[in-house]
Amino acid sequence: MRLGIAAFYFCQGLCFASWASRIPDIKTKLQLSEGELGSILLALPLGQLIMMPISGRLVTKYGSRSILSIAILFYAFELTNIGWASQPWQLALALFIFGVLGNMCNIAVNTQGVLAENIYGRPIMASFHGAWSIAGFTGALIGLLMMNFKIAPRLHFFIVISVVAIIVLIVRKYLITGIPEATEKKKFFSKPEKALVQLGIISFCCMAAEGTMFDWSGVYFKEVVKAPESLVIVGYASFMIMMATGRFTSDRIIERIGRRKMLQLSGLLILTGLLTAVLFPYLITATIGFLIVGFGVSSVVPSVYSTAARATKLSPGMAIAAVSSISFLGFLLGPPLIGYIAQLANLRYSFAVVSLLGLFITIMVSKLKVMD
Repeated sequence: MRLGIAAFYFCQGLCFASWASRIPDIKTKLQLSEGELGSILLALPLGQLIMMPISGRLVTKYGSRSILSIAILFYAFELTNIGWASQPWQLALALFIFGVLGNMCNIAVNTQGVLAENIYGRPIMASFHGAWSIAGFTGALIGLLMMNFKIAPRLHFFIVISVVAIIVLIVRKYLITGIPEATEKKKFFSKPEKALVQLGIISFCCMAAEGTMFDWSGVYFKEVVKAPESLVIVGYASFMIMMATGRFTSDRIIERIGRRKMLQLSGLLILTGLLTAVLFPYLITATIGFLIVGFGVSSVVPSVYSTAARATKLSPGMAIAAVSSISFLGFLLGPPLIGYIAQLANLRYSFAVVSLLGLFITIMVSKLKVMD
């Protein structure tokens, strides 16, 4: 059961990484400028954001197993529309649908993760997210291989679709039935519970820091650390490696010290890691700082999802959707915020500001009443 659910996390991560790895080729094919590409890329998170409240209700009504089994296949097949896009508007539309389906997968697969954790009776959520991280590495490596062999994105995506379809057909039977208990009916846009808002803010801070590392770590190493061209990727790679490592080890740490202390520690690690890179912007010290940040962010979102599912009378799907609606804004707003602050001051100031989000996580967790 656990491996089966992890396989669905892997499939979702593989699909996303496959698309991300071919962005340069698609940009060239459609002859897009940086500004045009940036605008088109907003279609994906827009689809995710719009779908969030709907996904929670679908998972609650039909069960996470049914929604996930269908959504993951459509999510993979949507890659074909991305690969076949010959006009900018076609790519934007394909990415919007990709975002919609991706959000359905996200809510359903995390609901499966929560249900599995309840059955096991111990923390295992972070390891599921670790499977997603491993898929990110795998998808990036496959994409690099495809580009080196001059294989077009559409053929590359067909190979990924085939792999995902085979995995889904094999492991679907291991998913948890996941029919939720009856929950209190609420208006479609009802005010979320206080505990879910607090958890959403904690996740917001983490995802803002995570988005900053995804989008700006390479730029930081190039412009601030002044790393050689061949070593610019070291910052991003060190962050990703430690984040994946943390997701496979943090469950055991949570089991020993508890979720509250783990989240408090995570916030302090985000603060410490970013400040290390800001105060000592040299290759070795900045790399160490990014490693610390990677471990710091690794367990926050999985822990928040697990706590959210237990902190409310809502079904797990609705609770996760409510928290995601808040936290996802961090992923959207974090990277642009870095750019604006860097424009006014410099990139080191930007990273210093984001480091304070780690401290805020620790403070917020200390005040939470729903944490074990």
